[in-house]
Amino acid sequence: MRRVVFNQKGGVGKSSITSNLAAIAAAQGRRTLVVDLDPQANTSRYLLGDAADEPTPGAAEFFETTLKFSVRTPKTSDFIVETPWENLHLMPASALLEELHSKLESRYKIYKLRDALRELAGDYDEVWIDTPPALNFYTRSALIAAEGCLIPFDCDEFARRALYGLLDSVKEIQADHNEQLQIEGIVVNQFQPRAALPQRTVQELLDEGLPVLQPYLSASVKMKESHELARPMIHLDARHKLTQELLALYAALPG
Repeated sequence: MRRVVFNQKGGVGKSSITSNLAAIAAAQGRRTLVVDLDPQANTSRYLLGDAADEPTPGAAEFFETTLKFSVRTPKTSDFIVETPWENLHLMPASALLEELHSKLESRYKIYKLRDALRELAGDYDEVWIDTPPALNFYTRSALIAAEGCLIPFDCDEFARRALYGLLDSVKEIQADHNEQLQIEGIVVNQFQPRAALPQRTVQELLDEGLPVLQPYLSASVKMKESHELARPMIHLDARHKLTQELLALYAALPG
């Protein structure tokens, strides 16, 4: 199963959701790959810690090879590294992704990630793709490569209004490039059950028939601690309320 976590709005928890659900999959014995396409590389740092600063071939170097003709084409696995967690591998991001963006877009390399992940189909049970907060070349590549799409949502009114355009963008990719792509659901993040606004905002989504997944993910300082220590929640505190919500969310995913 190949999943993309996508929202054009920043700060909605894409990297946290990608990393933690992938870490749960790996902890449950699933051979799991995370592909980080965000030049900020938050997912890479979360899963690798200080090792993310080491010069390691990753997503940028993979895309760079698609711009050059070579008799010997590197294998996709050459751009993947192990994380400290069993069964969890990573194609890391770097700032070089930003530098390559315009070249990749002008040369129309939009299907290269899809082809590469198909090449790895026998190596991994699950692939999770983290995307930048923009509908750009990398995001489109991820949506074309994926089978399922999860949309993080942070209970903000501006985010709710932007959600409809985002859903239209995914459906356009689905119609034009990837008929297999399914919107698996909206992941409610940073939910505060005692506050009226988040409850009302989420209820509006439900009333409109949008695929809101449960459980909702609680706001918690434990997640910030998890980021700082570079330890996904399942490895930091398996009994924490947020970890249990993430486990339940993973179990509720289709497929």
